Amino acid sequence: MNYFLQGFSLIQTKGLKRFVFIPLTVNLILFAVALYALFGQIDGAIIWLVGLIPDWLGWLKTALSYIIWPLAVVSVLLVFALIFGTLANWIAAPFNGLLAEKVEKHLTGQDLGDTGVLDVVKDIPRTLGRELSKLTYYLPRAIGFLLLFFILPVIGQVLWFLFSAWMMAIQYCDYPFDNHKISFKDMRRTLNQSRGNCFSFGFGVSIFSMIPIVNFLVMPVAICGATAMWVDNLKPKLQGGI
Repeated sequence: MNYFLQGFSLIQTKGLKRFVFIPLTVNLILFAVALYALFGQIDGAIIWLVGLIPDWLGWLKTALSYIIWPLAVVSVLLVFALIFGTLANWIAAPFNGLLAEKVEKHLTGQDLGDTGVLDVVKDIPRTLGRELSKLTYYLPRAIGFLLLFFILPVIGQVLWFLFSAWMMAIQYCDYPFDNHKISFKDMRRTLNQSRGNCFSFGFGVSIFSMIPIVNFLVMPVAICGATAMWVDNLKPKLQGGI
């Protein structure tokens, strides 16, 4: 969790702020539009659901109206945090990798060799291919956990949250791994060796993704925090320094 929180300090670092701008802008636009669209549908869905109850059970209709609303909001936020976060990362992927590179250079003083926008453009096919690898890993698991989310009360929601936390760790930790041309399979194996740190980091990302306004900052903050965790914890494990 501390690595994620460290990201809030890193995005304010002189020399890194300009690399935060594009991921932040993409996140801001997508989250604002998606939240507006989703919450605009909740009222209609609740009215439809309550309308299925016979009129003679008026007391039940009233009770459900009060109970379903908070449950619907929490459910939308949980699903939204991962699904739309994934979409935002697809769009901003090349610039997310650049931000991770600059954060690593800031933390270690070592240049990875890429020089700027031309390198970002050159790496677009590779970074989008990497996002595709993450998507193919995510989709079948997401379908299974999403079914459990709706079928198993409480337990399903807890499992979805745990899955979301793990996927958040994979999503954001992958940028520094990809910058070093480390395969997706090797990246996952390294994260498994530091599962406690990764889940804790993912919990932080998932929780802050559910907080209005703050969630606009989550993408650049998580990239910075994940890169700090790569430098301190994950890179030594990959190199055999366990």
